[in-house]
Amino acid sequence: MNKKIIKTLEYQKILHKLAHHASTSLGKDVVEQLEPIGDFELVKLRLQVTDEAVNVERLKGNAPFGGIRDIRASLHRARIGGMLNPAELLDISTTMFGSRRLKRFVLAVHEEYAIPMLKEQVELLTENKPLEDKINSCIDENAVVVDSASPELGRVRSELRTGEARVRERLEQMIRNSSVQKMLQDVLITIRNDRYVIPVKAEYRSSFGGMIHDQSASGATLFIEPESIVQLNNKIRELKLKEEVEIEKILRALTGLVAEQVDLLVSDVELLAQLDFIFAKAGLARELKATQPRLNDRGFIKIKRGRHPLIAADVVVPLDLELGNNNTQIIVTGPNTGGKTVSLKTVGLLSLMAMSGLFVPAEEGSQLCVFDAIYADIGDEQSIEQNLSTFSSHMTNIISILRDMTPKSLVLLDELGAGTDPAEGSALAISILDYIHQIGCRIIATTHYSELKAYAYQKPGTINASMEFDVQTLSPTYRLLVGVPGRSNAFAIAERLGLSRRIIEHARAQVGEEDLRVESMIASLEENRLIAESERQSAEQLRREADELRRSLEAQQAKFDEQRDKLLEKAEREAREAVSKARREADEVIAELRRMAQEEAGGVKDHRLIEARRRLDQAAPELREKREPRAVKKRPERIEAGDEVRVVNLGQKGHVVEIVSSTEATVQLGIMKMKVNMSDLEKIGSAPQKKPAQQTATTVKRSRDDNIRTELDMRGLNLEEALIEADRFLDESFLGNLGQVYLIHGKGTGVLRTGMQDYLRRHKHVKSYRMGNYNEGGAGVTVVELK
Repeated sequence: MNKKIIKTLEYQKILHKLAHHASTSLGKDVVEQLEPIGDFELVKLRLQVTDEAVNVERLKGNAPFGGIRDIRASLHRARIGGMLNPAELLDISTTMFGSRRLKRFVLAVHEEYAIPMLKEQVELLTENKPLEDKINSCIDENAVVVDSASPELGRVRSELRTGEARVRERLEQMIRNSSVQKMLQDVLITIRNDRYVIPVKAEYRSSFGGMIHDQSASGATLFIEPESIVQLNNKIRELKLKEEVEIEKILRALTGLVAEQVDLLVSDVELLAQLDFIFAKAGLARELKATQPRLNDRGFIKIKRGRHPLIAADVVVPLDLELGNNNTQIIVTGPNTGGKTVSLKTVGLLSLMAMSGLFVPAEEGSQLCVFDAIYADIGDEQSIEQNLSTFSSHMTNIISILRDMTPKSLVLLDELGAGTDPAEGSALAISILDYIHQIGCRIIATTHYSELKAYAYQKPGTINASMEFDVQTLSPTYRLLVGVPGRSNAFAIAERLGLSRRIIEHARAQVGEEDLRVESMIASLEENRLIAESERQSAEQLRREADELRRSLEAQQAKFDEQRDKLLEKAEREAREAVSKARREADEVIAELRRMAQEEAGGVKDHRLIEARRRLDQAAPELREKREPRAVKKRPERIEAGDEVRVVNLGQKGHVVEIVSSTEATVQLGIMKMKVNMSDLEKIGSAPQKKPAQQTATTVKRSRDDNIRTELDMRGLNLEEALIEADRFLDESFLGNLGQVYLIHGKGTGVLRTGMQDYLRRHKHVKSYRMGNYNEGGAGVTVVELK
């Protein structure tokens, strides 16, 4: 990528923000080396792994990088035979521990949420627990070799502590002596040159034997080693030398173990650096509230409410822009300080970020292109040293761009043709734009020349744009309006500031008729745009209200469905229990009737039948009948002997044997005859008339059971429970001749959906399956077609 564009668009400031999110110096080093690339497939991979890291942070928080150090220098020394010190070995140990912890964290997340690219990277990290444990057994958290590192070191240090205690005891006895105390500057024991000494006043040097090791700055105090402890100090010095030798032996042994694994450790460090860099990109995306752009390599850009990442979020004005389908050039006009340059930089910087594998601060659905290069001529690049004017500097830069650009490049030109005569500058600008258009580049150019507004209208593939300016407040709004050229607004601004109307009218008279028509046309376009914008906002408000209403209705429907399912489940359970109880009691009544029939061969007494009927009534489950609109009570039909009737209170069918009285009739119910009140009888049919015998045929029609379900709701179940329910449901649906059913598993983490679709792929009754459409539940439903 062109180094000049990196500086012009302030890409390094983005890297500085990114480095703040790196947890280790390893990740910061990778950030410093980051550059945009033009390889479409590689950029896609970079964005995919960034997306995985963003999802990890969203689900589980920050990844653990604690303890990881840059140990590459130490590993190099171990490779070439140097000896590592305890601090370096401790850094290697903590890095190995941090690597193992990070690996387990990512793998644990992968079990819940698929992050295949991160999983593939962490699986390459090695786990050398024996080496880590060996280092930790010899070096403590303060980078000190512990006594237990070797038996010899433990013995030497034990003797050393004993010797030091003996020296201190001997010196304490000495300084407690009153005759000695008067010769001491301070009553204390100190160390000079690794030997125990006491501070003696200089005037008592001749009275105090021993060896002088140091003196104070004033010379008033001498630090003397008494003769009585010289041998003890010598012994301590000898033990310390042995300690150093033993520690060196231990460190060399540990360094040798590290050297055996140095290639694997170097590879681990490089992987850790990349992982830290990846999660730093996720942190930057969180800070900028950025989203993943959709990439293409066909020169198409569609930015939806894009924000310049270096401008504070509370003041930045979002940018909406589309380039590359019908229009390959955008000509932006508008007043100075209106935001034209910021718009150019926003497009260029967002493109560079996407080509670096970074999320961009724009709304979901934004599209960016992977260009082979981005070129820009932005700002006043006047050079005193090179004796170049503003125009010359711009032209030098543009000539370089025209020489290097390709059809897959993006060109950003600020104030094209400025710095020279307006007539010549506008002509030159048009010629440059024509040349770039012929090459096929995507270009955004800003200008003040009105000739370029007309050029944009006449040139196919070119569109006008402008920076909005509020004449009422005399201030820019910094909004880019695509499709509308900018107005100068000079007369309106001058009039509001108080310039004489006479002067303004005279100035208007100096403007050519063609220019006035252009200004009038632009004003008309601006008015129409404001009307369309107002209507769009109203439509957007209505859409939001409709969406809110739809979501509310969906929530109510879901709540209703849940309550209905619970009530149905409860009703079915109670009905099963009631029917089971009624069946048991009915069986008992029937058995008793049979017993009575056998005992009383002549017939069953009426009081026995009445008692049995009462028990059957009590056995029947009490069900609330569906309320229907009250109808006018019909006059009961006349019942005669031989009519088929239903005994309402028994729920049994029979026929009338005889009419006993106006209120009572004898009814034959199976093998039993009983007297029944006429009000308890309901006529079903009249007495059969004798007709000539004729052959009749009976047709039996089997229809689908209306109670067979066409959908199964598995939300809230784990995968094992859901598979059991789905297996039963599919068998019932197949037997019920259903062609298509719906499995509702919800969206969630996708575990239930993935497991269910793996199961459907192998099911013998399943012909095909697919995800639900928008009106069928979308990704939360799988539609199954049965064989």
